[in-house]
Amino acid sequence: MARVDLGDIALNVVEDGDPDGAPLVFANSLGTDLRLWDQILPLLPAGLRIIRYDMRGHGASDCPPGPYSMGQLVRDAEQLLDHLGLRDCVFVGLSIGGMVAQGLAIKRLDLVRGVVLSNTAAKIGQAGMWDDRIRAARAGGIEALADATMARWFTRAFRASPAVRFWRDMMTNQPLEGFIGCMNAISGTDFYTPTSGLRLPALGIAGSDDGSTPPDLVRETIELIPGADFHLIRRAGHLPCVEQPDEYARILSGFLHKIGHVHIDPGLDI
Repeated sequence: MARVDLGDIALNVVEDGDPDGAPLVFANSLGTDLRLWDQILPLLPAGLRIIRYDMRGHGASDCPPGPYSMGQLVRDAEQLLDHLGLRDCVFVGLSIGGMVAQGLAIKRLDLVRGVVLSNTAAKIGQAGMWDDRIRAARAGGIEALADATMARWFTRAFRASPAVRFWRDMMTNQPLEGFIGCMNAISGTDFYTPTSGLRLPALGIAGSDDGSTPPDLVRETIELIPGADFHLIRRAGHLPCVEQPDEYARILSGFLHKIGHVHIDPGLDI
């Protein structure tokens, strides 16, 4: 891990894979950190330079005072890619990370050659809903939101397993100011019009049991981008890379191969 100082903020960044490979960047969801992607990394094809970072206010990245705007989160990603000298990356974002992916592609198409919009939307929820959650978090901490969030994030079978504790703890251990700051950013974002103007390879991924960004919401957003692909992962909720990592990696690898970002052995089933 390394802390990358971008001037107004330092982000926690991890690089894996081939340092000279095709860049693949991952952005986490609200209430998680870069460990969100751990299970799929060994399943991805060779020839990738894989960059993961903790969003501001999450993980080991700086947590400046909120509220945050989506513009700030997009600028963090933009400055990180510029700092690393990256161009033509594929940017994978889940939930709020998928909103950052949309904003980055809208603002800096020179940095992004393809986007994966996972369990996300051009607009997620209504301001009143986010105001209620912010008030609850201010009053009772992230713990006050944890049980309801786990119910939206995961299938019943996963919630009955011991594995859910890891993700509940990850959420409740995030900095409160960062968690609330990012909720403010989501609340204030509506990308329907700008996302409809995007013209680049795009993949949408949804979980069949996602209570935060249901499949129809994800599909509605991905259909704003002409020629975009959409995949539904069964028996998965809001974090399909956690519940169905093999399927998630297969779909992502197939997209990378389709757009020529990597070359995969034709004998592999993608």
